[in-house]
Amino acid sequence: MHEKAILVGFDRKSRDRKSHEEKSRSSSPPSTEESLEELRELAATAGAAVVHVLVQSRDTPLASTLIGSGKVAELKAEADAADADVILFDHDLTPTQQRNLEKELDRKVIDRTQLILDIFASRARTREGRLQVELAQLSYMLPRLSGQGVSLSRLGGGIGTRGPGETKLETDRRCISKRIKKLEGDLEQVRSGRGLHRSRRQAVPLPTLAMVGYTNAGKSTLFNRLTNSSVTADARMFATLDPTVRGVTLPSRRRALLSDTVGFIRNLPTTLVKAFRATLEEVAEATLILHVVDVASPQATAHTAHVLEVLSEIGASGTPQLLVLNKSDLLAPEDRDPEVLRQRLLGDAGGKLEPRAVLVAGSTGEGMSALLEAIDSVLAFDPVTRTEFQIPNTDTASIALLHEHARILEIRYVEDLCVIDAIVSESLRQRLARFMTIRPE
Repeated sequence: MHEKAILVGFDRKSRDRKSHEEKSRSSSPPSTEESLEELRELAATAGAAVVHVLVQSRDTPLASTLIGSGKVAELKAEADAADADVILFDHDLTPTQQRNLEKELDRKVIDRTQLILDIFASRARTREGRLQVELAQLSYMLPRLSGQGVSLSRLGGGIGTRGPGETKLETDRRCISKRIKKLEGDLEQVRSGRGLHRSRRQAVPLPTLAMVGYTNAGKSTLFNRLTNSSVTADARMFATLDPTVRGVTLPSRRRALLSDTVGFIRNLPTTLVKAFRATLEEVAEATLILHVVDVASPQATAHTAHVLEVLSEIGASGTPQLLVLNKSDLLAPEDRDPEVLRQRLLGDAGGKLEPRAVLVAGSTGEGMSALLEAIDSVLAFDPVTRTEFQIPNTDTASIALLHEHARILEIRYVEDLCVIDAIVSESLRQRLARFMTIRPE
């Protein structure tokens, strides 16, 4: 059964005095309505039914309760009337504010950060994912122990109670600090393991592609299309939490490794960014980043700017990118010019980044061939060249290798030799160098 939730937003009056030009910038903060709409989606993902939305407009937040006393009274009346179970604030609350609000409202009070952490806790499936989420939750809770009063005694389940429970945390700072240290050690081992896996992959010359984007941009649907996989994909935020790596064959017959990563979001808790460092390193180490954008979203420009900001924070801003404009089937035909969309999404950064843009529709499969061709042309790793090989007919293993990993242009047989004209990657070319001939121009 869904919990009934009331959303609370805080709008600074000073924001109204900003110039129109500043509001139009892609890097400017979202409006209160846009931010609350995103909070509504987060609440639905966490399993809550929103019954009311309340917005407080003030010059400055109140230190004791964030919102004014009049709004607190109004909020309590609305909560009583709707029999709401939880109050979700689209603003980070201090321990004191959370404690005071819970006392005044006599209900669970959860801020945006805690809600996101709760969603991550419910979505983590692998051991690594659970370790990362628990570390983020404990890091968030440690400075709030004195202010958690009511919430630490909740045992009934629901939003804000998933993940490590009271018996595990013991509400003791010393125990939590020890647990955090243990988790950091475990995750350092995970990080070392990932580094070892990367070095092993790099020993075999396979380019790595990292798929990134704002949450709910359709990354997992695209991932399934490209790799014929069955990764969970739905319209809820953070449907994919644990990273997945699969092989993909490009039109040149080169093989590449494609990884699907956790979606980004505005104001992603710093504790999560730190905890997911091992996972995000996969993005920083990638040969090519596929930046997936829900091009049909009204917030596409802001989402693109935010993802670029996160990529810069994790040291991946210099990695080559391909802009994948997803959900293009929802656009009108006259709005499907990829160059116009690229300029609109990137703004001032467009000239510096210069990523190529490709229109696709993950739900219908439209544009998949064009996307693979674009990846093939942009990918500088292990370049392909046209080469002729003369392989003995008896060496079936080498002939099979070319059939599997190269684009065969022509095959002919000369006495006991199989002469193959093919477009091959440099790594495969070197492996079969003893069979190479000089192809006449």
